[in-house]
Amino acid sequence: MKTLFVNPPSFEGFDGGAGARYQCRREVRSFWYPTWLAQPAAMIPNSKLVDAPPDDLTVDQVAPMARDYDLVVIHTSTPSFDNDARFAARVKQENPNAIVGMVGAHVFVLPEHSLEHAPAVDWVSTQEFDYTCVEIAQGKPLGEVGGVAYRENGTFVRTPDRPTITDMDSLPSVLDVYKRDLTIENYFNGYLQHPYISFYTGRGCKSRCTFCIWPQTISGHLYRVKGVDLVEAEMRHGKELFPEVKEWFFDDDTLTDNAPRVEEIARRLGKLGITWSCNAKPNVSRSTLEVLKENGLRLLLVGYESGVQEILNSMKKGTRLDHIRKFTKDCHELGIKIHGTFILGIPGETPETIRQTVEFAKEMNPETIQVSLAAPYPGTFLYNQARENGWLQAEESDLVDSHGIQHAALNYPGLLTTEMLFESVDDFYRKFYFRPKKMFSLLGGMITDPQVMKRRLREGKEFFQFLNERKKEEKAEQQRAKAAAAV
Repeated sequence: MKTLFVNPPSFEGFDGGAGARYQCRREVRSFWYPTWLAQPAAMIPNSKLVDAPPDDLTVDQVAPMARDYDLVVIHTSTPSFDNDARFAARVKQENPNAIVGMVGAHVFVLPEHSLEHAPAVDWVSTQEFDYTCVEIAQGKPLGEVGGVAYRENGTFVRTPDRPTITDMDSLPSVLDVYKRDLTIENYFNGYLQHPYISFYTGRGCKSRCTFCIWPQTISGHLYRVKGVDLVEAEMRHGKELFPEVKEWFFDDDTLTDNAPRVEEIARRLGKLGITWSCNAKPNVSRSTLEVLKENGLRLLLVGYESGVQEILNSMKKGTRLDHIRKFTKDCHELGIKIHGTFILGIPGETPETIRQTVEFAKEMNPETIQVSLAAPYPGTFLYNQARENGWLQAEESDLVDSHGIQHAALNYPGLLTTEMLFESVDDFYRKFYFRPKKMFSLLGGMITDPQVMKRRLREGKEFFQFLNERKKEEKAEQQRAKAAAAV
């Protein structure tokens, strides 16, 4: 079947694609590549991938495309599900004969609920969906396709699970789909050089972080990887396809978990003269960091999450503050930049632990930071924990507001309210960035590079607009809290 893969239009600036760790609008305009959709698109002849948000496409621009396709596969996420269900209905209006499927972590966890609340959708995936999409596109009856749920005679039917993909080398490169269907200049990221490209060399993560959606749903806890030779060949091909790319980001959950493999990949990249970055836990040895830096590594995206050991233990992060301090010191000494991510609102959080985490972030002093609120996505340990303890203050669809900005979804009576959590994000950003040391550091980079100056000025404008919108949402949050208290 002629197949259309779609990351639908949603909130303005909303990053809900499969590469997004927490789906919402960012502090500055940022989009991850739709690698999970690009993978089956690379496996189905005559397919097309449309990533609407980065291209600023509207429903009226995208939905009519369905007239030319037999199968439409929509990626959805928990915050965008209602919107995506409406988009699916519009697709059916445009082409009543099209088979419409939904993929993503949300339908993986809640297949029957998803089918019930998205009546225009014919099937949803309940596992990795690469070969599921291929088999459906080949015309295989849904009842014979593993890893799907669908309607039949007024009831919901779920087919047996299909085997987890372990032969990652058998999957074709997504880079040709990127070249064919995406406009890479539209993918911005606040801490990566522009233009950048992100993709995976493997799936899965052995860590057990309670909040992280992907290992607990689609990708699993077994880290399955491509061979180093194939990674080198893919990167060589990527350089030919995209000579304008300034930085390559390996979006594997934790590329650095396998030290011998990442060191060998780095040596191959060094010979290709590629500038690259990746995700990392803050426990990489100095000897490995030295190999990576010598071979083109520019930046590590590091999940610090908290500066309090008890909170790290609560989220099952598997890291220690003393190791984190040594790792960060090594990175600074070697000249490896860090984008540090932090999460506020994990069980055990209090105003004091938030204060300690802010001070810890200032001590670690990464180049840039991202501060997010704990997001209890269905399918995660955190979600179940919140439901069981009565901490969940928002329905799944209310994890973001009408602008795509995160709500504070958790409330810890007597310790930390949703209002306090929401306010703490702005406070964190201001205390980290509005320091003379940090401001002079950012200014120095702007003075020495006109392109950096142009970019930082744009990002600064977007950042302050974001904070202003959060202030408006904070007032709305307070009004909702007062209304709830009155009831």
